[in-house]
Amino acid sequence: MWRKAVLVAVLALGMGYLFHTDPELPAYVLNYVSEFLPQLEPSGGSELRPPALEEAISRAWQTLITAPARRWGRVAVGVNACVDVVVSGVGLLQSLALEPGSGRDHEMLRSKEDLKEAFIHYMGKGAAAERFFSDKEVFQRIARAAAEYPGAQVRNKVFYGPYSSFSSGHEISQSLSTLKAVRQLYVGGNAALIGQKLASNPQLVVLLCGPVGPKLHDMLDEQIVVPPESLQETDEFHLILEYKLGEQWGSSRAPQANRFILSHDVSNGEMSMLETFVASLEEFQPDLVVLSGLHMMEGMGRDLWEERLKEAVVAISDVRNEVPIHLELASMTDRDYMNRILQEVMPIVNSIGLNEQELLFLTQSGGGPHADLTSWDGIPDVGRVSDILLWVLEQHGRADPESEADLTRIHFHTLAYHILATVDGHWGNQVAAVAAGARVASSQACGLQVVDINKVVLKAPLNFYSSFSEPRESLSVDPTRPVATWHRGNVSFHFTPVLVCKQPLRTVGLGDAISAEGLLFSEVTPPSEL
Repeated sequence: MWRKAVLVAVLALGMGYLFHTDPELPAYVLNYVSEFLPQLEPSGGSELRPPALEEAISRAWQTLITAPARRWGRVAVGVNACVDVVVSGVGLLQSLALEPGSGRDHEMLRSKEDLKEAFIHYMGKGAAAERFFSDKEVFQRIARAAAEYPGAQVRNKVFYGPYSSFSSGHEISQSLSTLKAVRQLYVGGNAALIGQKLASNPQLVVLLCGPVGPKLHDMLDEQIVVPPESLQETDEFHLILEYKLGEQWGSSRAPQANRFILSHDVSNGEMSMLETFVASLEEFQPDLVVLSGLHMMEGMGRDLWEERLKEAVVAISDVRNEVPIHLELASMTDRDYMNRILQEVMPIVNSIGLNEQELLFLTQSGGGPHADLTSWDGIPDVGRVSDILLWVLEQHGRADPESEADLTRIHFHTLAYHILATVDGHWGNQVAAVAAGARVASSQACGLQVVDINKVVLKAPLNFYSSFSEPRESLSVDPTRPVATWHRGNVSFHFTPVLVCKQPLRTVGLGDAISAEGLLFSEVTPPSEL
């Protein structure tokens, strides 16, 4: 038994030596040793020792995550909200009598075949995506199949009763609320999900403005204030097609768990509540504004989004200058539309949140660094990500002190790690903020309130470069101090690994929870102190 204990100690020392002496040591070697160590621990009837690196990171987070000196008291969130129906993506497509085949992306879905091809395309990449379904009748038939599918989840409430057919938005609402089998109702929509997460802080009052139907309203946290103008008679429903790590359909195999979202959602698609949202701010007097839902307009066609985006810019500009605005992005496919958001919206907000798919599409649309990269090959290269984040802040933000742009913060999240990039002097407590975002990603994906280190695994690179090209700095992450910091000009970067849930129970809404948690631990520097 003592020999095993000695071997554990020797391996741990050796791993530490390699980590500090070899900057190119592959992360998978560290992961292998981390998972191998528990097998060598003396049993003696005791539980296996948790993975070494994961345990060190989780413990260190507890020390790093400290409350900001200035806390938000009132946060206004808008403007997309709905009820989510969550099903197995493969199971639903099979119930629609579809056969597996080749994948192909579609900017808009017009048929079940389009849905199948787009789902296979993104499932094969393990990437999240969201698409608008243009044909209302076909979408309703798919929604009916989703409601009938065994195991369908409609989040947070339970209903019983007979099933009736779909022929209108009202009947969809009625049918989903009277399913024969027990179902759960889930809050959906970026704004509503962010609002729910923020409202879990008892010291915070949250205003949510969006198309809020009776079921969604009933599910929202009691601390969430909904303006009467936001209430509508029926709920908007989105279908969430989830897939698991390693799940296979035909020749397509998922490299990681994720989801594909589809909807025929006119209220959110037109951002119909945007003006109501901005008008409500005068009375609510928030300390922070969180905006989402711009991606929903893409599915409504160029004529609508061109005009509506102009109106959105005017509305956002009406928010008081001293109130910071965070913009949460989501999956889009129209490069012209994304470029317009980049040129016209990002400079008038203070902070944005986005994932690896959205970041790559952003640089492709705006002709930024690494725009020739068609997709990420596995875990996104930290140097490339850093280059793109710096470009956004320099070209469309306030990295230049003479710039009139307001953008000073970007929260980037991907499966294996997170980065917070901020213009110096504008934000505080960002070490805690990036660590808090990573911690909630680990716990929520596993359906837990805290991180269980036996259910997570480290996949992030612990050695990387600050840029993909010269000049670049070689950087390392110490698991006992798991936030690496570097500077490029007057922009600071904070990096932390994510402890990835081995068997995630939920992927939808994870990005919203990450951004919300990061904002909770962030503080903005008042203009008088700059």
